[in-house]
Amino acid sequence: MDFHRYPKDYDVIVIGAGHAGCEASLAPARMGLKTLTLTVSLDHVAFMPCNPSLGGPGKAHIVREIDALGGEMARNMDETMIQIRMLNTSKGPAVHGLRGQSDKDDYHKRMKQVLEQEDNIDLKQQIAEDIIVEDGKVKGVVTKTGIFFPGKKVVLTTGTFLKGRIIIGEAEFNAGPNQQYPANKLSGSLKDLGINLRRFKTGTPPRVSKKSLDFSKMEPQPGEEGLKFSFESEPLTGEQAMCYLTYTNEETHRIIDNNKARTPLFSGVIEGVGPRYCPSIEDKVVRFPDKGRHQLFLEPEGLDTDEYYVSGLPTSLPYDVQIEMTKTIAGLENVEIMRPGYAIEYDCVDPEELKLDLELKKINGLYTAGQINGSSGYEEAAGQGLIAGINAARSLQQKEAIILKRSQAYIGVLIDDLVTKGTPEPYRIMTSRAEYRLLLRQDNADQRLTPLGREIGLVNDQRYKNYQKKVEGVKKAIAYLRSDENQVNPTKEVRSKLEELGSGNLSKPVNLEKLLRRPEISYTDLGFFAEDLPKIKKDVQEQIEIQVKYKGYIDRQEAQVEQFRKMEEKKIPKELDYNQLENLRLEAREKLNKIKPLSIGQASRISGVSPADISALMIYLEQYNRKKKDDQDGDQ
Repeated sequence: MDFHRYPKDYDVIVIGAGHAGCEASLAPARMGLKTLTLTVSLDHVAFMPCNPSLGGPGKAHIVREIDALGGEMARNMDETMIQIRMLNTSKGPAVHGLRGQSDKDDYHKRMKQVLEQEDNIDLKQQIAEDIIVEDGKVKGVVTKTGIFFPGKKVVLTTGTFLKGRIIIGEAEFNAGPNQQYPANKLSGSLKDLGINLRRFKTGTPPRVSKKSLDFSKMEPQPGEEGLKFSFESEPLTGEQAMCYLTYTNEETHRIIDNNKARTPLFSGVIEGVGPRYCPSIEDKVVRFPDKGRHQLFLEPEGLDTDEYYVSGLPTSLPYDVQIEMTKTIAGLENVEIMRPGYAIEYDCVDPEELKLDLELKKINGLYTAGQINGSSGYEEAAGQGLIAGINAARSLQQKEAIILKRSQAYIGVLIDDLVTKGTPEPYRIMTSRAEYRLLLRQDNADQRLTPLGREIGLVNDQRYKNYQKKVEGVKKAIAYLRSDENQVNPTKEVRSKLEELGSGNLSKPVNLEKLLRRPEISYTDLGFFAEDLPKIKKDVQEQIEIQVKYKGYIDRQEAQVEQFRKMEEKKIPKELDYNQLENLRLEAREKLNKIKPLSIGQASRISGVSPADISALMIYLEQYNRKKKDDQDGDQ
């Protein structure tokens, strides 16, 4: 097809304006680079086609990390949030996770406005169909309208739009999420460039009418006061929206079982691989036949809509079966389904074809982020989008790529898992995937990443001052607690107060830090024992309590990180041909040549590479480095 050149040149072109695309656009634009964002529909920027919510263990950690680095997701959530609560509070702080409900329409509107108001972003409704590459280097994008947009870097954040196919029982049709227009031709362009594509699948539950629900038969799930996602926001105040808990039952399961023949998942209609950690209700019923019920959460899609999202009920069953099934659930006996649940299949890239900076190995200047990389979830997508956008910009600035370590951030765990290990199914972040999760808590994401965000250029002066003030407040408060001048003596009054707090007796004087180590004693409790106890903000208090109470565990993980760091610092030459290393097994040679790990640490995490292979590789590197040093000495 003949095409016409657009009259402007761009530094970075982002294809897609979902959660990955928004972060991938804002990062380079805020770093001073001219950015073009192309989207199928301007009415669906930052659209939430699945849950109208963010967070949960692991996912909330990523939202906080995006915020600490200077991204937008957390702030957008706080500005449009209608409920928030903390999950896993009965467990340790490493697995605590914020979860918030957003007003879906407001979330989209605000994020679209943020992109529109950014001077360095041009936001356009155009469907990308072809990536133009010359001599292995990206040159720009051609759209369905026949326009060539020239760009030095391109970031693909296409979500589930690539050859999207929606399936509802026997009905199936080509469409993107929520029946938007799909991106049909871009997959062919990627294949022509030699990029290996896969077929994945995900699903979403029905949306139901509020006026047809009987909430009196469900368990209320209220929000909590004083919580927020962004370190810079104010906590959500005032009345919050209510969510509700109900359950499937044996009758629900019987109807599903009786309609297995019409279920696309089992009839062979669905070809894509679905997410193991978020299966459809029909998959759960078949896989767990002895489980009498499954949890369902009724969540409002917004304050000005009648639609409720039935979380826990993703399905591709025929519409009539969905109606019959939902009517068996307590509180949904008279339900009216406004939008049926559906499965969606889509093309995605094999993430093992990426470098750790999210640039494709085969094509200079082409980056991918989000569900196109085989991940699932808004949070995982946004984290990748931010890193891809940053690295596209830094490449143009001739600066080193930002590669977050596994010991540094959940975003680092996410990207390393995808690139180094690949994924046979849609990847979901979980706290169990992080080896150093006690160090990667959601509460300390700013301490881990804000200095880096400042270095990149995404954290402004005022925000950095606020961060420094918080860090200094933590240091001063801990120094005060450790001071022997603030000792607590085992007086009668002290013993009585300790008993009241459910704490053990005190036999000798101790400083306040040792008293705070007791699980049942909080920072505010210390006010009884020290009248001049510094008054500090809630977030500073939280940091102090965790650092004091978990000091032994934290010190142990920091020692483990030091060992990890040594392995990551053992760099592998980019030009190394593993086929020449006869001491490596054939499988190891193949995988190492495909992944091209940057370090011994990364090589050790590749599936198919054994400890014996790593030992052989380390011996070779010692010989290689020794020879390189001898050659350099000989040249002098």
